[in-house]
Amino acid sequence: MYDKTLVIDGLLDIEEALLHVVDRTSWIKTVEDFVTTPTGVDMLDVATIRLMAVGEEIKKIDKRTKGQLFVQYPNINWKDIMDLRNLIAHEYFRIDAKVIFDTVQNKIQPLLTTIQQVISDLEK
Repeated sequence: MYDKTLVIDGLLDIEEALLHVVDRTSWIKTVEDFVTTPTGVDMLDVATIRLMAVGEEIKKIDKRTKGQLFVQYPNINWKDIMDLRNLIAHEYFRIDAKVIFDTVQNKIQPLLTTIQQVISDLEK
């Protein structure tokens, strides 16, 4: 068994990071918004670093739960999230703004919903 309190704390950190990205990038409508102004580049950095932190925490939780928690939520490709974390951490200067844009626009909300469901399920 694993320490649920520790896992829930990590999930709450993930939730906070995702909400932060959603809030700060709400005005981003195209990938060009991330790369054509200093403010856009700053928001690209914010989103990228927060996504790296999310991936890192997901890796930690997966390790703590011995791979048994996230498999219960197959609607999310957890491996892709961890792989994005590795890409950001090890190839930061090669990050494609299109990948981050796609993640922000299409993948954060489903992930956020699932993270909130996992928290709710663990708190029962």
